[in-house]
Amino acid sequence: MNHFISMMFSLLVFIGLQVSVESLERSTNRGYISELTVSNGGTWGSWGNKEMCPDGTYAAGFSLKVEADGTSDNTALNGIRLHCLSVFHRLSNSFHDEIPVQSGVGSWGQWTDVKWCSSGFLRAFMMRVKPIKAGTDNTAVNNIVFQCNDGVVMKVDATDSGDWGKWSKTCEGKGICGLKTRVQGLQGSGDDTALNDVVLYCCK
Repeated sequence: MNHFISMMFSLLVFIGLQVSVESLERSTNRGYISELTVSNGGTWGSWGNKEMCPDGTYAAGFSLKVEADGTSDNTALNGIRLHCLSVFHRLSNSFHDEIPVQSGVGSWGQWTDVKWCSSGFLRAFMMRVKPIKAGTDNTAVNNIVFQCNDGVVMKVDATDSGDWGKWSKTCEGKGICGLKTRVQGLQGSGDDTALNDVVLYCCK
């Protein structure tokens, strides 16, 4: 009898893992209700894949990949990572259950610590971008800030070239649930800029 119970328990665990994996796979095609964009993004590079938080989760925090000032060919912001939580884990502040998602990322810099909303999820963003100018060290996106559902604005210390643009629209639905980034790849002896633009997705 004990052997039968043990076998049934193992089967249930296996089925649970299969369902979990299938759910995460389906999340790449998760439906969304709106896109958030800003007008000051750079135009170099190519768009990466759309990457979505798993079904039932939303971005409660973010981290950035930043190359610090001090190099002759600085790339500034290289990547954005969303940190997704379910509503239950958000309410209980169970951050160890977060699921990170990212689209295309540049080759330089280090990831910052995660900035978490004190409550709710991310709902809008704004970017600091250095306009392209011949004969200078172009860096494209230098920083990004996010606004949470409670109106609090969160910022990570990054590089400070360029100007802040306007805020994106505010998410309809519960919050931001995915992203797609535009990244310029390695240019060899040319001027590298890495992250140029981002589109964020909102879910119910």
